[in-house]
Amino acid sequence: MRHRLAFRKLGRTMEHRKALRRNQAQSLFEHGQITTTLQKAKDLRPFAERMITLAKKARQGDLGARRRLQSLLTERFFVPVEHQDEYDNMSNARRRAVRRSRSGRHYRTGEGKGSLPFTVMAISHRLINEIAERYEDREGGYTRIIRLAKTRLGDQGAQAVLQLVGEEEVPSNVPKPAKSARRRRIDARYAAVVKSGKKGRATAEPAKTEASQEASEPQDSEPAEKAPEATTSDEIQPE
Repeated sequence: MRHRLAFRKLGRTMEHRKALRRNQAQSLFEHGQITTTLQKAKDLRPFAERMITLAKKARQGDLGARRRLQSLLTERFFVPVEHQDEYDNMSNARRRAVRRSRSGRHYRTGEGKGSLPFTVMAISHRLINEIAERYEDREGGYTRIIRLAKTRLGDQGAQAVLQLVGEEEVPSNVPKPAKSARRRRIDARYAAVVKSGKKGRATAEPAKTEASQEASEPQDSEPAEKAPEATTSDEIQPE
C-alpha cells in the first residue's frame, strides 16, 4: 500500500531530489522548454507552475511571495540568447565585468551598464518580469508535457518535453529530421521497383494496342466454305 506517499523519489535522496527539481525549473524558465524523462517531467510540472503563481503575486507587490520564490528557486544568472555569441568572444576580464559590478554584486536585469553593452540576467528577474507578465490573464496550466517516441539510450527510459505554454514553435519553422541510412536504402529500393514497373507497363502497352486494332478491324463479308458433312454407310443408296 502506498499510503501517504504522494511524491516520486526518482531513486534519489531528499536533498538530491530538491536540487534536481530546482535546477530543472531554472533551465525551464531560462530556455522555455527542456527534454527529460517522463517521470521527472511529471514531478517538475506542479513545482514549476507553483513558481509562476508566486511570481504573479510578487509582480503585484506581495513581498512574502517574492521571498518565498527566491528561497525555493534560489538565484541563477545567465547571458541572454541574443548576446551569447558576443559573450563567448570576450576575454575573461570582460566576462567578469559583465557578470558582476565593482562592489561584487551580480547584475540582474540584463541591461547594459556604462560601457557594457549588456549584463547577465537573473532567473527570478525573468520569471517575475517576463514570464509572469505573459500569464497575467491565465489562471493555471502554464506548462505542457509532450511525450516523445524515442527513448533514452542506456536504460530505454521514456522521454518527454516539458515546455511553457506559448513557447512552442510553428510547425512550418520546425526543420524536418534527416533520414537514416536504412530509410534511404528502403526508399531507393522502392523507387527502383516503381521505375521498373513503369517500364514494363510501357513496353506492354504497344502490344496491347496492336491486338485491340486487330480485333477492331472488320472481317470479310464472304462466309467461309463449309466442309462436306460426313455420311454413314446406312445413308448410301445402292445404284
